[in-house]
Amino acid sequence: MSSPPAEFSTGASSPQLRSDPSTPATEPEDPLESIQNDDDQYVLVTGGLGFIGSHTALELLKAGYNIVIVDNLSNSYRDVFSRILTAANIHYDRIGLPCPKAELCCADYQDISAMGVLLAKYGLRNLNLNSEGPRSKITGVIHFAALKAVADSIKYPLKYYQNNVRGLIDLLSLLDDHGIKSFIFSSSAAVYGTLADGTPRLREENCVHERIAYETEDGEKVHVEPGCTGITNPYGRSKWFGEAILSDVCKSDPSWTVLCLRYFNPIGCDESGLLGEDPRDSASNLFPAAVRALMGQSPELCIYGTDWDTRDGSAVRDFIHITDLARGHVATLSAAQEGRITGSFRTFNLGTGTGHSVMEVVHALEAVSDLEIPVRIVGRRPGDVGSCVATPDRAERELGWKTEKSLQDACEDLWNYLRIDKAQLSGY
Repeated sequence: MSSPPAEFSTGASSPQLRSDPSTPATEPEDPLESIQNDDDQYVLVTGGLGFIGSHTALELLKAGYNIVIVDNLSNSYRDVFSRILTAANIHYDRIGLPCPKAELCCADYQDISAMGVLLAKYGLRNLNLNSEGPRSKITGVIHFAALKAVADSIKYPLKYYQNNVRGLIDLLSLLDDHGIKSFIFSSSAAVYGTLADGTPRLREENCVHERIAYETEDGEKVHVEPGCTGITNPYGRSKWFGEAILSDVCKSDPSWTVLCLRYFNPIGCDESGLLGEDPRDSASNLFPAAVRALMGQSPELCIYGTDWDTRDGSAVRDFIHITDLARGHVATLSAAQEGRITGSFRTFNLGTGTGHSVMEVVHALEAVSDLEIPVRIVGRRPGDVGSCVATPDRAERELGWKTEKSLQDACEDLWNYLRIDKAQLSGY
């Protein structure tokens, strides 16, 4: 099936504050004409208009990085780009400095032709082909573009492997051709599978891609073999396969720097109220589902199981504020570019280290909104686990990153987002 034509935009777009359910527009006569012809460095962000991608794009701009976003708008809206720019410009107006550059390419990252043209456009001018130095203005890639619904992956596994695994391989080959070898991979705590149920707090050594030994807090030496154990769904396996592929790439070519970030459960939104979780698809994540029930957009919030071995019977997750998660990517990129990473391949948990139950989240949202969320108790979903909480010590030690925001902050920021523009509720 052919992909829609790629479309390119720069940060000159005028801000709009409402999601527009449009699809990519007709291809302009010269879609690359708008891309700035300079030698500034950029960070490429695939899937940069999605929930995590858009918040990370904003934090990159705030940190002084120029960015290029690639997004096919399959589960996002083009207007998010304007929102990112608006929030970034508010930040820079406040401190009296110019905002870095932001450019958007509306294309599928799996479209090899479109991506090849894009990467070629960012090649360094007047490059000496015999030079071993940088060959591209793109100095790093953060790869978010992926399918991510657990239940959907069980129903459509081939779709997930095609997008999340085959697409990754094609992208890596293109990046290699253009000499771009700094790569941050959007992974997931789903790679731990059922290990989560038997481990109070998960550490990176619980899932590895080469044989290792480590000491526990009690001084016990543990040997871990590489492999995929207890992953409960194709989505989680697609992320594990992605990590394994990246590990193999780094073993074969240590000039790569690859950081895999294992997310736990992102919630909330930017405190500006301009960005939130606004997918085209019906969101299965807890926060947007709870908001639907809270605002009468759906009759009730389904709680999947109250018979888990947890303090109130509902599933426990490590809920991390989306801004903390986004800043984790900036910290990772900074560590990679400053040469502070051990080896060429490294995994990091991005979580708080504290678990909250689903019912605790429901009560926190009710307290902030002063509204009641109607709930219905249903059976466990296939592929779910009872508890999943991070040990985030490695990220704090090696990246200089740790979370700062609480569950309460996430609920308040979400409620602020909804109050700023009631039309945003249509996104849920």
